[in-house]
Amino acid sequence: MAVTIRDVAKELNLSITTVSRALDGYDDVAQATRIRVRRTARRMGYIPSRAARNLRRQRADIIGYVIPARGTRFTDPFFSEFIAGLGDQAVSQNFDLLVSTATPDTAAEKQVYTRWMQSRLADGVILSRVRLDDWRAKQLAKNHFPFVMHGRTRGEPACPFIEIDSRAGFARLVKHLVERGHTRIGYIGAPKKFTLQRDRFAGYVDGLRAANIPFDEALVGVGDLTRAGGYHAAQTLLALPNPPTAILGANDLTADGVLRAARERGIVVGRELAVAGYDGTEVSEHTQPPLTTLKQPVYDTARNLVKMLIALIQGETLAEPQIVLQPELIIRESTGG
Repeated sequence: MAVTIRDVAKELNLSITTVSRALDGYDDVAQATRIRVRRTARRMGYIPSRAARNLRRQRADIIGYVIPARGTRFTDPFFSEFIAGLGDQAVSQNFDLLVSTATPDTAAEKQVYTRWMQSRLADGVILSRVRLDDWRAKQLAKNHFPFVMHGRTRGEPACPFIEIDSRAGFARLVKHLVERGHTRIGYIGAPKKFTLQRDRFAGYVDGLRAANIPFDEALVGVGDLTRAGGYHAAQTLLALPNPPTAILGANDLTADGVLRAARERGIVVGRELAVAGYDGTEVSEHTQPPLTTLKQPVYDTARNLVKMLIALIQGETLAEPQIVLQPELIIRESTGG
């Protein structure tokens, strides 16, 4: 039979209340007693009921993450790497990770966050694919529910976040392509509501301006951060009377779609067309040809976001609540590297 807290109390000739508070670390129990209780509990093989412990502490020891994607888009390697980082860090700090998925800005997404807040199913949440006007940040802040963001939104300036400077990164990508001799550089972006679209498109324009290349709206396509979106947008750009000689995708999946469209037209990527993406996930290494990309530290960023969130949950003050990092330019064969 499993050892109970009653068995530990009987072994030590202490009350159940004293043993319980000693195991929970309350300072109204003498340190020597706390040490003795914990040693005895370990020796006897006692495993405390997490549910009962959390009920007493009014905490779930769970952090939540809603994948902001529709249908099967959660197979995006960005999300796989991001969730791996969240889960590994949560476990290392004795928290569990609760994951759901919902299409951005739908009733279903709002229902998930509302249910988690009202039921306290999770102690806090992590937001990604941040929007320019993000209702999630507003609602969470209004309800004093702990959260941190991968990126930043236009509102809620005091919210903790880790942001990758994709604007500066895309300007570097354009500079790289200009150095390769390209002057007709296309861009396939994301829906306008996402801050990543604002920042990456702005970096694209910055890069053109720095190279004294006139902006041409005809070279800008609209994608949805999927291979299919990149493929269809690239078909339109490559069918132009004077098509681009280089195309930037808002993420690696978009760029992978461009590679497919180029292959179908018999275009040799790396010689006749340069293609680059953003994220630096594993998919970029195994495309044909391998993809030039801006690598963001997805896994490490996710782990650090969990550290920040758990600190907030535990009432600690963050030494660095707002962090901006630079992406790394990885040059591969897709741009003739």
